[in-house]
Amino acid sequence: MKPVTLSRQFIFRFATVLSASLLGSACAMLDPESRSDSARMTLGAGTPVAASGETPAVGTGRRDAADDPEIWADLADPTRGLILGTDKQAGLYVYDLAGQQLQFLAEGRLNNVDLRSGFPAEGRAQILIGASNRSAGGVSFFLADPAAPGAPMVRRWGFSATTVSEPYGFCLGRRGESFVAVMVGVDGDVSQYGVTEGAVGPVLVQERSFAVGSQSEGCVVDDAKGILYVAEEAKGIWRYSLDPATGSTRTLLAGAPSAMLAPDVEGLGLLREEDKTWLIASSQGDSAFAVWRVDGAEPAYAGRFSVVAGAGADAVTGTDGLAALGGAVGVFPEGLVVVQDDADTPGETASTLRSRQNFKLVDWRTVKLALGL
Repeated sequence: MKPVTLSRQFIFRFATVLSASLLGSACAMLDPESRSDSARMTLGAGTPVAASGETPAVGTGRRDAADDPEIWADLADPTRGLILGTDKQAGLYVYDLAGQQLQFLAEGRLNNVDLRSGFPAEGRAQILIGASNRSAGGVSFFLADPAAPGAPMVRRWGFSATTVSEPYGFCLGRRGESFVAVMVGVDGDVSQYGVTEGAVGPVLVQERSFAVGSQSEGCVVDDAKGILYVAEEAKGIWRYSLDPATGSTRTLLAGAPSAMLAPDVEGLGLLREEDKTWLIASSQGDSAFAVWRVDGAEPAYAGRFSVVAGAGADAVTGTDGLAALGGAVGVFPEGLVVVQDDADTPGETASTLRSRQNFKLVDWRTVKLALGL
């Protein structure tokens, strides 16, 4: 039998096909959350507002990882405070109010984070922190002691399983003296729970469940008005009463797609300043943020802004989660907004490949000036 001789051209073609096949198989095995769902996102379409600072990029390099922030500041001493940020591939980051990292807690795939002060645990009022945990299928809870000197250290407190399709969105609230946790499943199924301290950690008691309709994530509770806002990514923002007796009754605050919101509709945050309350929503599809005043009988639309480069930080695109806190917060005398940035990339353009991600800090005064609030 004569030996078979393969041409260089055949070998090259075979290697190319094999490589493409292996690459395709590897890509198919990748968790879709490993890639940004806002790749090559449009740069900001709202009124420009300059960034005031930023955190370091999260440690999960070259993956879609940073997701949702939250802010705490000491009312008695607003120079004391924390910014929390989830890495949805790895855990929870804790930063100071200038964005410098203080802690990292490796808790698995934490998606959304929220907090409430004044939670009674271990014999004193503490900061209750909760985050949706996609690895374990429930809520990871943490505590921080506001009376501790310096920046309070965040520590693990416990875990509670939930009944939604897959833990995705999460928010905390207060109804009178009671604390409430809301878990939004990736399929748009929502469960609301009462949160109390048990013998060895947190206890959740389910109060109600309802369906939003399709994939949803962002949520926020207005404690003062007893309202729960939920973002249905392709449809808009819904208002529910926090009272579980109201079931699934709701009203549409703003639809999408519209002049206000370009899907996906993502993070939601509330900012209170004196007698005014503002709802801020991430319009991910055009890298903008829509604002409503919501302390009145009906919401009043106030405009849209986008975060452009400033203070050494690059522009913000494709935001998932956001947080806002009014009043003095560190060096921000009237309030702070923190938003996830899909690409921590200096000089990025509309064609920039998204990789590293972080959180940007925005002075609320610049937003008010830009929108004439």
